[in-house]
Amino acid sequence: MSESKGSNSNTGTISQTTVSPPAENHIIKWLRVILYAVIAVSGQTSGLLLSRLYYQKGGTSNWVESLTQAIGFPVLLPYYLHRCLKTGPPHSDPVVKPRLLLLVLVYVYMGLLTAANSLLYSIGYEYLPVSIVTLVSASQLAFNALFSYFLNSQKFTPLIINSLLLLTISSVLTVSNNTTGNLQGIANGNYALGFICTFSATAVYGLMLASQQLVFRKVFDNKQSQKLVMDLTIYPSFVASIFGLIGFFVSGDHKLLIPEMDSYELGKASYIMTLVSTAVCWQVSIFAGLGLVSELSALFANCIFALGLPVNIIAAFIVFKDEMDIAKGISMVLAIWGVISYAYQQYLDDCNDETKESEVSKV
Repeated sequence: MSESKGSNSNTGTISQTTVSPPAENHIIKWLRVILYAVIAVSGQTSGLLLSRLYYQKGGTSNWVESLTQAIGFPVLLPYYLHRCLKTGPPHSDPVVKPRLLLLVLVYVYMGLLTAANSLLYSIGYEYLPVSIVTLVSASQLAFNALFSYFLNSQKFTPLIINSLLLLTISSVLTVSNNTTGNLQGIANGNYALGFICTFSATAVYGLMLASQQLVFRKVFDNKQSQKLVMDLTIYPSFVASIFGLIGFFVSGDHKLLIPEMDSYELGKASYIMTLVSTAVCWQVSIFAGLGLVSELSALFANCIFALGLPVNIIAAFIVFKDEMDIAKGISMVLAIWGVISYAYQQYLDDCNDETKESEVSKV
């Protein structure tokens, strides 16, 4: 009898030990999510402010601005090499060549999407007021939800639908009082081209985020590590940079680079620092966004980036003295509410997964 009791006691201890690590992993996971979210929004806001500074002080090249969204990947290389040396070489895989070919195709595909997204947005900014571009860009939530539904079987619960509605309303409300911006001097053909390119850019961005989640699921087998996130950041950015550099030289913008630098209001040194800082901020934001995709989903990452819209308004108000009104304040509240709604749904899903794992371990 005493042996039986001892056995039951040991079983209880083992059961407690089994449940503890998932709880710790759950906390660590959400700490990573919070960190990624803060870095993503901070990088996005800083990148937008620096991009605005570039144009405001004399910058004119769409290709230069497009390149800054991809060419900053070398900033991740020191940490990337550190992670590779720390984890060591991968285990031997009998099917090396098809795997390598698949990875190359994935990186080229993602790189082309990144380059196309940057170029389309640059054309939109050339022909449309910023308010119109921002309003059209609000549709990226719907595009991402659509592509996530088909590529990743995204489930739409009431909380997720509530989140999407709130964030979409927040984006529209933010610029609703500016939709009658001055379009004089813009030819009808240019306006149509700018609208089509901006709308296409939002669709490409939604496809890009959904494709990233698909890659993590199907190619990386749902493995989550910073090295994999950096792989999907660095290599596509390298491909997008090559595409951007080709366009930069073919378009002849390289001939205008020195004159533009000389005429920059803040000086040559500030011109270079503005572009370098912009590239670093965008790259850090992309890395953090991929971290959110790997941890949760493409739709959640898109919601976090949507949260950056009201944050951008506050930053622009502080840095550039942009107007702040009641509509923008309401927009901020709705955006925060929408992100909390989606995050709570993710929390409920994680709790359900942990409960199922605990039941399986007991059996």
